Amino acid sequence: MNSNKKIISLIKRKKMKLSIAESCTGGMLSSAITSVSGSSKIFTMGLVTYSNQAKTAILKVPQKIIKKYGAVSVQCCLAMVNNLSKISNSKACVSITGIAGPKGGSKQKPVGLVYIGIRVGKKVVVNKYNFKNKGRIFIQKQTVKKTLDLLVQLIKRDS
Repeated sequence: MNSNKKIISLIKRKKMKLSIAESCTGGMLSSAITSVSGSSKIFTMGLVTYSNQAKTAILKVPQKIIKKYGAVSVQCCLAMVNNLSKISNSKACVSITGIAGPKGGSKQKPVGLVYIGIRVGKKVVVNKYNFKNKGRIFIQKQTVKKTLDLLVQLIKRDS
């Protein structure tokens, strides 16, 4: 069983709901989840908060976080996932922010830098990844794959 099907069956079994806030993946994770029959039973919402304005207006990420740390940061990813949890009332929430390229990277924040935040109940994890710069689609697909795998692990651990 692939990861997205596994997630849906796990979340269904645990009677949870899932919400997602994506930036650099542009809806690809939400699409992976909703491509599975039965996802409507567990999927609450998928937001593509691509711009800083969307992050502050919709997800209520404080502007000072974006100014001080940038949209691609642990702090922003954490605010995204925690605020999504409040907005959606979902027990399982995911936030993704990163640089898919090919432009937009720097020495401190290279193309391929991605933060994935997952909240299951009260437990929150934000992981940092540096995916190889093998093109925009590659980085997006790697991010989705990694997120699905992490989500399976964290939901299994939740009691």
